[in-house]
Amino acid sequence: MNIRFAAERDIPQMIDLLKQVGEVHHRIRPDLFRAGAQKYDEAALKRLLADPNRPIIAGVEDDKMVGYAFCILQETKNDPVLCDRKCLYIDDLCVDENVRGGGVAQAIYQGVLDYAREIHCDAVTLNVWCGNDRAMRFYEKCCLKPQKIGMELIL
Repeated sequence: MNIRFAAERDIPQMIDLLKQVGEVHHRIRPDLFRAGAQKYDEAALKRLLADPNRPIIAGVEDDKMVGYAFCILQETKNDPVLCDRKCLYIDDLCVDENVRGGGVAQAIYQGVLDYAREIHCDAVTLNVWCGNDRAMRFYEKCCLKPQKIGMELIL
């Protein structure tokens, strides 16, 4: 497994993976997520790839992207309430459904941690949807702890 930054040549595989993660979310919360949707189109992916504050870490096998982590660099400075902090937020982590359970997610997550340390982040954060039990177990195994809990009342 090769862990590297994503490149424009990876866009077709990123789109396939975006559709897969979209379906995971749709199955968990069809009241929120549309079937067949994807978060970014080709033009948006090109913009993300050019943004140094939005790194995309890719897991590649045999020159094919089999997973990714879309990240966002978040910095808090001189806030009247919050402490100064530099954090790498994992906006989306997806592994191709055909290779899940084979260590790809762990390798990508380690790549995210390595990059966060390299750029002197204080933390790595993410959100996970309730009902995505497989992801929750993975993140707990990676020693992530709940930071805050979003709640809702559906009317």
